Amino acid sequence: MEQRKRIIGFDLARAYAIFGMFVVNFNMVFGNFNDTSWSSQLLTLFSGNSSTLFVLLAGMGTALMTNRQTYSEEEENKLRKTILKRALFLFVLGLLLALWWPADILHFYGGYMTIAALIVFLNKKYFIWATAFSIVLFHIMLVFIPYETGWDFDTLQYNDLWTINGFTRNLFYNGWNSMFPWLAYFTLGMYLGRLDWSKSQVQKKTSIVGGVIYFSIVFLQVVVNQYSTDKELLEFINADYLPPFLPFLLSTIGIGLMLIAFFMYISKFIEEKSIVRNIAKTGQMTLTHYILHLTLGVILLEWISGKEYSPELNFDNPIHPLLIALYSIIYFVLSYYFSKLWGRKFKYGPFEMLMRSVSN
Repeated sequence: MEQRKRIIGFDLARAYAIFGMFVVNFNMVFGNFNDTSWSSQLLTLFSGNSSTLFVLLAGMGTALMTNRQTYSEEEENKLRKTILKRALFLFVLGLLLALWWPADILHFYGGYMTIAALIVFLNKKYFIWATAFSIVLFHIMLVFIPYETGWDFDTLQYNDLWTINGFTRNLFYNGWNSMFPWLAYFTLGMYLGRLDWSKSQVQKKTSIVGGVIYFSIVFLQVVVNQYSTDKELLEFINADYLPPFLPFLLSTIGIGLMLIAFFMYISKFIEEKSIVRNIAKTGQMTLTHYILHLTLGVILLEWISGKEYSPELNFDNPIHPLLIALYSIIYFVLSYYFSKLWGRKFKYGPFEMLMRSVSN
């Protein structure tokens, strides 16, 4: 029973993360990031936090699939091969999706999972070391390679993405979710996946640690913004997603820890409700919903709004933030019912089934 509660909380967190990605991605191409209205700022609350939670949970999922106390050498090799096959599947699928949606995250997942396959059976303390290493290495690379290399930040296009040098740089250093430092979220998620979430002490400690990290960064930002006029320091402390400087990494980790602990905690009180189980099914199909919202969801919003989709930022005739929020909610409801109906006949979502058929 305790295992079931933990899984329900995990899937509820994934459902929340995918809803946040709906909001962020629909707003990215149909909204206006220069809009300073309260409604637009409300949507930006999901910016960064949804993607980072998504990666944390992916790391947890990888750890959970290898969470027995002992494995034979043959079993370890088999699981490593499964993870590597899934990594290759996501890498190729993500590259195909990137032709339509340049900010794809799936091919980066392929990179995270390749590293995960090498370290997944190590003691969980090494996952923390890998997290710290990823963050430190990224900041060292900042010294030698200007972060803006390859970027046109006016349109958010990566100019030399489909060259060998550009693709390598984008994948490992300054892409949307590049290996460094974003691997840190994945390996931290692997550490979280090794914890016993049936224990309330784990939930409380994770929430407290997350809160301390997050509010410490918020306090630091307030102080620096109030008293400093150093342009570089202000840019560093207030950076948001691009580039993912240390304050951004720590604040999003803090929020992620609090959210995961929250969903794990509340799951034991609500897990028997049918609507909760169906939301959990939506969380189990995040790969499918991620792909569908960037294709079907974008095309549908394009048709409804009359604004043509373009991978380049276009602030002409933006959709009102409240309408984007409403569309995101409606699209999530449709995703909920799709998951509910699909789940009556199949255990996994369409793309989850395809990935398993390739990797198992």
